[in-house]
Amino acid sequence: VQLQASGGGLVQARGSLRLSCEASGRTFSTSYMGWFRQAPGKEREFVAYINLTGGRTYYADSVKSRFTISRDNAKNAGYLQMNSLKSADTAVYYCAAGPRVGSFYSWAPRYDYWGQGTQVTVSS
Repeated sequence: VQLQASGGGLVQARGSLRLSCEASGRTFSTSYMGWFRQAPGKEREFVAYINLTGGRTYYADSVKSRFTISRDNAKNAGYLQMNSLKSADTAVYYCAAGPRVGSFYSWAPRYDYWGQGTQVTVSS
């Protein structure tokens, strides 16, 4: 599976952005999906996770109730809707996927496929 993230940009605080992750390959529907982010000088951190069918999601506490992860297996795509953005959300956002994530959804090494990242900058 090859992933390509897009949709990042510059937005004012309290604004919204929708990130997309387009997947190539026939195994996307059998891959769990997650979003991670990395701010300058910080380690990559978990943001959100969605299971194969979209029926189960998990979020980092810092984004809960503001971000929504979703997927459309028919389109081989995943999304991250980000609302009420804060300057602390500024980072490069990566989509990730893999068939063996299981319960380790917040652990980056568990994901086999990664997109190239898309920059999100929130101005205060």
